[in-house]
Amino acid sequence: MKSLLDNIAGRRILVVGDLMLDRYTWGDASRISPEAPVPVVDVSRESRVAGGAANVALNLRSLGAESEVCGWVGRDAAGTELAELLSEANIGLDPIFHAPGRITILKTRIMVRNQQLCRLDREDVPAGYAFDAENIARVVELASGADAVIFSDYGKGTLSEALITALVNCRDGRLLLAMDPKPRRRIAHRGLSLLTPNRSEALQLAGLEVVRGDPFPEAEVCRRIYETYQPENLVVTMGGEGMLVSRAGEVSLKIPTMAREVFDVSGAGDTVVAALTLALSAGAEIEKAARFANLAAGIVVGKVGTATVAPSELLSLGESL
Repeated sequence: MKSLLDNIAGRRILVVGDLMLDRYTWGDASRISPEAPVPVVDVSRESRVAGGAANVALNLRSLGAESEVCGWVGRDAAGTELAELLSEANIGLDPIFHAPGRITILKTRIMVRNQQLCRLDREDVPAGYAFDAENIARVVELASGADAVIFSDYGKGTLSEALITALVNCRDGRLLLAMDPKPRRRIAHRGLSLLTPNRSEALQLAGLEVVRGDPFPEAEVCRRIYETYQPENLVVTMGGEGMLVSRAGEVSLKIPTMAREVFDVSGAGDTVVAALTLALSAGAEIEKAARFANLAAGIVVGKVGTATVAPSELLSLGESL
């Protein structure tokens, strides 16, 4: 663990995708409103954190890497807050992506006694949210100085087939390309270094439906995804069942979950793709990288809200195993 963390330090990772701001309103509820059958929340505090692709970048920074993000931030209050959070974490945001005419995707969670009561989303993104030729050229330019690129797709329209194809075509064998996909976008993404779908997303990518209660068809899923998308490595996050690792369409490893208590799975996928990409870019084999990412995810889901993991936490957990 110590050796891997040392190798990760200073790696340069570019994150491209849907940037968001996550706001949290914390309080307690002890009575029902006389106006409607809903709880009344007495607010005690509010907080904010970078979400979506920005949370991937935060996880990279927390683990010791350098990171930069490409994604739309509007010239609105949420955009100003998100830009400030990125700046405070020393995460680069190219000014070309802080643009008028765009909105900042905002998710507001109402938290009562550390449990999510409801979520308010502001994400009515306009047409043309995907990068045009000028933006794509800028991403390719930024990628030339990176060790890896992570495509963080939350299904909001930033990523496009043209963008991914441009980076696949310009890679020189050194640049690692990873993607946390959203199958409903139907973006072709063949030949990437790493895909990290969750269980449901993997079934969609494979074109399979499973009756509730039936076992997950792991061999068929891995084979079909490889035949269609040709990823060098595939890691399927299986929730309480851990992780499934595949190379060349064959299952190579199954890892049980390391989560001891699960409080909040928000952003766990961001932690997984960040940790996997860092470990692979530092020279680790996919099986070792997956064990590393599984440890990181096990820590993050034990925290409330969108969170990251620090090297000290990984070292401490590794010593206790």
